[in-house]
Amino acid sequence: MSVLTFDMIIQMGILIGILLSSYWMITTRDLLSAALASAAMSLLLSLEFYMLHAPDVAIAEAAVGAGVVTAIVVYGISKTERWEREGP
Repeated sequence: MSVLTFDMIIQMGILIGILLSSYWMITTRDLLSAALASAAMSLLLSLEFYMLHAPDVAIAEAAVGAGVVTAIVVYGISKTERWEREGP
């Protein structure tokens, strides 16, 4: 019988947050909302890396995934339409 530690419970919560933000990112038609969901997923993923004792990977994920990529995507959305059109 396994015992759930506090770290395991926190990691399960982070995993559920990653899954929910991924689902939100895939299903929404608002592109800005999808970009923010991607940033949230990246921040949760960097927190998970930190909890797995990989702080260098966590810092890189937070800087690149949540920072640079989100800024580039939001800039691209500002130059186009914010809402995704209906499919064929």
